[in-house]
Amino acid sequence: MAGTINKVILIGHLGDEIKMHYFEGGNSVGRFPLATNETYTNRQTGERITNVEWHNIVVRNKLAEICEKYLTKGDRVYCEGRIKTRQYEVDGQKRYTTEIQVQDMTFLSTKKDPNDAPPNVNPTQENIKAPNVAPQEDDDLPF
Repeated sequence: MAGTINKVILIGHLGDEIKMHYFEGGNSVGRFPLATNETYTNRQTGERITNVEWHNIVVRNKLAEICEKYLTKGDRVYCEGRIKTRQYEVDGQKRYTTEIQVQDMTFLSTKKDPNDAPPNVNPTQENIKAPNVAPQEDDDLPF
């Protein structure tokens, strides 16, 4: 294989509200935690165990504004993006954080007004498509 690939697909629930930051020139960044989980049965005890993994999600510009408008804590979303690790300093100490920079997102469930349905969110398209909201299912399958 000649190249490499950095692609992440997640389906999970928002752990908090979108935190927005606006810049001069109209650009914006939204950040929120996303929880994914896996459930399995312990073979020795028969106990069902659920492990939760938290992901730092970053959305930009139009996608960030749409997420801020339509999403709230607990909503279920499908995200596609890439992993990015950044370095920053706090009190002279280097710190690192790993984020998922999302380029495409589909809202699977929202708690806001159902008559104000969110669009299919793909910031690379000039025109935003018709609403794309799937009903929430009760199974544990990620698709």
